[in-house]
Amino acid sequence: MGTADDVRADLPAAMTDLAEDFHAVTERERLQLLLELSHELPDLPERYAGRLDQMERVDECQSPLFLAVEVADDEARTVSLFFDAPAEAPTTRGFAGILHEGLDGLPAAEVLAVPDDAPYRFGLAEAVSPLRMRGMVGMLGRIKRQVRLRSEALSAGGGA
Repeated sequence: MGTADDVRADLPAAMTDLAEDFHAVTERERLQLLLELSHELPDLPERYAGRLDQMERVDECQSPLFLAVEVADDEARTVSLFFDAPAEAPTTRGFAGILHEGLDGLPAAEVLAVPDDAPYRFGLAEAVSPLRMRGMVGMLGRIKRQVRLRSEALSAGGGA
């Protein structure tokens, strides 16, 4: 991913903005930006608080991370994302923050169109271990799978 166009290709607008922010700073500053995003990750809504059994664990993450995906029964099939990760896992929380800021509130079709290599477009592969990058790739894959399943259920009349 060398050029700015490579970084932006096929990403939703909010994700493109984040990728550009990451590429505009040094490697050390990227880690600081990731840390800031970890602090901005919203708390779980009441319906998920303390109910991790209703969320999917992302086993690819080194730290315990749980996610829930909701798809609204509206024309756009609007996606809502919810994450739970411990405060002691700032990298994992930061990755979740990127995905939340970049994908939450988008139509299902836009979320499903996000390229699988999107986690590598933030210039973080040089700053964190491959094992940690695997966690963000796992999060994106699980989000897309859940969006697909919930969208199909809505189309079939089964509700989300």
